[in-house]
Amino acid sequence: MKRKIALLIGATFIIFSCGKDDVVTKTSPYSLIRPDYFPEITYPLENNPITKEGFELGKKLFNDPRLSLDNSVACSNCHVKGVAFTDPQHNPSVGIFNQIGTRNAPMIANMAFQSEFLWDGGVSHLDFVPVFAIENQKEMGEELHHVVYKLNKIPEYAPLFKAAFPGIDTITSPYMLRAISQYMLLLVSDKSKYDRVQKGEDVFSASELTGKAVFDQKCAACHSGALFTNYEYMNNGLDLVFMDVGRELISALASDLGKFKVPSLRNIMLTAPYMHDGRFKTLDEVLEHYRSE
Repeated sequence: MKRKIALLIGATFIIFSCGKDDVVTKTSPYSLIRPDYFPEITYPLENNPITKEGFELGKKLFNDPRLSLDNSVACSNCHVKGVAFTDPQHNPSVGIFNQIGTRNAPMIANMAFQSEFLWDGGVSHLDFVPVFAIENQKEMGEELHHVVYKLNKIPEYAPLFKAAFPGIDTITSPYMLRAISQYMLLLVSDKSKYDRVQKGEDVFSASELTGKAVFDQKCAACHSGALFTNYEYMNNGLDLVFMDVGRELISALASDLGKFKVPSLRNIMLTAPYMHDGRFKTLDEVLEHYRSE
């Protein structure tokens, strides 16, 4: 039964690729396509239209370890494309000077349809998600203004920024963050069998229907909708004593002690380990936790 449930939720990513474009007077638009059964796009695209040039610049920045203090850690160190932009090697993730963090790196797919980010919801705009990692002393350990200073000293970046944002004279942090957002916005997970069924292009097998019935009864209250999350913060009974207070850190409400964001279950077979601290290595362990609660 555990395997049947998991089969419903795997997906792939839409990643665009393009060639070099030296034109800096105009940009080539990219489209963020929302499946009609998805929630509405929450990101203000009118303030940061996605373009080929912006996407490619954001991709380069996402993979550049020079955004960290010791030039060793890129965003992609903890968000690996091959495993749905999570960290399969470290639990928790490892930052500069081999420092160990406190939380499991979350998947970053379908960010365009969310309005709060991180396990505790401490960031409410996608543009500022990278700032948390860049300035976290255990992750990238840098200061935003110094990252911008470094980028302005790297010759390869000036023409890329001018191509992505025609008319700018210098690299600034808002443009850097907008470029990274353009990259993350197009990491859309919507090509699983579940999606084909939603579009009338496929049907579930008998065993998958059985798994779906169990999922709808036992799991869907929290893992609902096309993204398999209710966007809320929940205490799911992992601990009685909390080393990490979770949502309480942000809200300052005692009622939020030990609550963490309900994660999406998309790409679930790829995103081990599980929970905010990555304590469970397998889906069987996750299901056993809920079975015994």
